[in-house]
Amino acid sequence: MNNLLQHGALQMNEEEYISARLDAQIAWYDNKSQRAQSWFKRLRGIEVVAASSIPVIAGIAPEHPATIIIIAILGGLIAVLSALISLNKYQENWLEYRTTCETLKHQKFLYLTGCDPYHTDEAFTEFVIKIEGLISKENSNWNSYVKSPPKNDQSK
Repeated sequence: MNNLLQHGALQMNEEEYISARLDAQIAWYDNKSQRAQSWFKRLRGIEVVAASSIPVIAGIAPEHPATIIIIAILGGLIAVLSALISLNKYQENWLEYRTTCETLKHQKFLYLTGCDPYHTDEAFTEFVIKIEGLISKENSNWNSYVKSPPKNDQSK
């Protein structure tokens, strides 16, 4: 492999790097951000509807025997939805992926327009180092974030 690097066989030009690496990463982060946002909003929406249904059901039919069962089921559903949202970190992933996607786009446009810091003879090298650093940082952040325990939103 080092021999290939020394002879330039593995070198990518600007167009190859932007289309094969950067645009692919932007598309990946964009897709993952949209999916996480969609799941977060769906699950949170169901959670809100279930939670707001409890007082309505309790007020409409307080003496009906099924009321207690329905309220218990809704309470259990709320707990499951809350756990799924926390466990899968949909909101956090949505925001983190969106931030990374937009940062990659921003760097791409700075590079393509030759704006600071990409106005030197070493612009492409600096660009690749910056992009790879962002991707590597996001991967490291994601890895440590996934390993961290979910936040406890309950206050004493």
